[in-house]
Amino acid sequence: MMQNQQPQSVLDKLGGKVSQIMAQLQALKEENEVLKNDLMNQKAQNEAYRARIERLEADNAAKEREIEEIVNKIESILG
Repeated sequence: MMQNQQPQSVLDKLGGKVSQIMAQLQALKEENEVLKNDLMNQKAQNEAYRARIERLEADNAAKEREIEEIVNKIESILG
């Protein structure tokens, strides 16, 4: 039984494989770019959170000092 299609040459098969690899490479490059952008966004968000935490810690320290001053005043009044 004879087939109507001629067998693919080694060169055609290799060309097909190279095309597949090139397409996968392009897809990976695009995915890598998306991941880089996500990472940059996460770093920026982390920095914003870090700055907020630092402000809250500074506010907390100031409140602690105020409380300590009030406690000292109360103790001095009570003798």
